[in-house]
Parts: sequence; C-alpha cells; structure tokens
Amino acid sequence: MKNSNKNRFAANLRLACDTRPSITAICREIGINRQQFNRYLAAQTRPSPFNTGKIARYFKLKPQDFLLPEKHFQDVLGAPDEAIGPNFLLREGFPGNLPELRQYAGYYEIYHKSLSWPGTIVRSLARLEENNGQITVKTVERIYDRDLEIRQLSRYTGLAAYWRNRLFIVERGISEHSFLCQTTLMPFAEHQRTYLRGVTTGVSWREENLPYSTRTIWRAVGPNPDKRQLLEGCGLFNEKSPKLPLPVRRYLNIDGENHTLVATR
Repeated sequence: MKNSNKNRFAANLRLACDTRPSITAICREIGINRQQFNRYLAAQTRPSPFNTGKIARYFKLKPQDFLLPEKHFQDVLGAPDEAIGPNFLLREGFPGNLPELRQYAGYYEIYHKSLSWPGTIVRSLARLEENNGQITVKTVERIYDRDLEIRQLSRYTGLAAYWRNRLFIVERGISEHSFLCQTTLMPFAEHQRTYLRGVTTGVSWREENLPYSTRTIWRAVGPNPDKRQLLEGCGLFNEKSPKLPLPVRRYLNIDGENHTLVATR
C-alpha cells in the first residue's frame, strides 16, 4: 500500500470522524476495536477491504471516497444525499445497534400459525448472518399439504435491526409475485437464550392476499446445525402436535386468545 494513499485515507477518516460525537461511539457502532481504529487514524495501517466497507457504510460513503483529495472528500462528505429524506432515514435504521444484534446471528426454527391452513402451525428455517456491517436474513418455508396435494417452497431475504431492546426484521419474498413481511421480536431473557417471541405481519397466500398478523416464536439452533435435517423438518403441524416444542405450543395456543388477526375485507 502506497504511503500517500495510506495518509490520504487517514486524513479523510479524521474528517469523517469530526462529524460524529466521539471516536468511542463510532468504534462501538461499527464494531471495530478502538486501538485498531486509532492506527487507521494515525496512518499506521490501512483497514482491510472488509473493514473499509464497514467504515464507508457507517459514514454513508463509498470505500473509494476515502482516497479522494481532501477538498473533494469534504464536498462528498457534506453532500445532503437525501439526508432528510425518507429513503435515507429508512436505510439509516439498519442495523441499529450492531454489537447487540451480533449475538443473534445463527440459525433458527420459526413457528407461527397459518391463515392459509387453519388449525396448523408452520415451521420454517431462517439464518441471520453478518455481511458488510449489516445482519442479513434468509428464510426458507416448505409446505406439503397431502390432502390438497399442494407443495409450496417459499424463500425470503431481508435485513435485521436492533432498536430499543427489540429485534426488527423486514423481509421480501423471492418470487414473481413478491411481497414484504415484518417481524418484531423480544430479545433473549437473562437465563433463557433459546426462544425469541414476537409478532409477524404479512399477507395470506391462499386468502386473496389478505393482510394478517400472528404470533411467532423463533427457536435458536446454533451457528452450524445440520441444515439438511432442519430443512426436512420444515412443514405443517397440527397446532397441538407433540412434535412441536412445549414452549412453542404454549406461546401459540393460549386458551381464550386469537393469535391470528385478519384485516377487514
């Protein structure tokens, strides 16, 4: 790495940091060690491409912007770039508190009641993974209805955020007729780090795209489970089935409560 590029990167990084309240807060939110970050600022070393991407994303810049001449960099740094627009505000919402969110990376079994198949609980599979300063979400749902001879494979991709001690997950269905769904989850409890409980909203596949919301519960299965076995376990279950974990049945089947709320037609 040429010294001129290293010095220019450091100078521009210092300018960018001057737009934030503290270096400590920057390091915490990006997820980079403060001592290592100080070396970047002092031009002792250049960050790896991965860390450069994380830093650039944090400041809403492109990695190559940090090698611009100082005056040009200041112009780019000070550009509005939709600073008060809704698009910027929405992008700024992800990932939220990344250090807190990192502890939720891994694979999950997802359970929720289905409006399309009354009396059943759907089990699907999701993965939360850190990529370039974001926590991405990928979900697979496999359903086989023997009576109606329906086979359905659905895939979703999205982003997760952590705000005010809550997890927010927004996903988009990957299909010709795509749609969005949103899930809000309570964090792990102090002595319980297996289940995340919350609510999800979406549209019904078999009920004229009718909007609905339902309780959902996510069961953590670790960072490297048997993925084939998990996929084979996806599908429809009777809501009282003993094959479902007891916490799942209890959370989704509380007597006297309707956990599937359907929008007015």
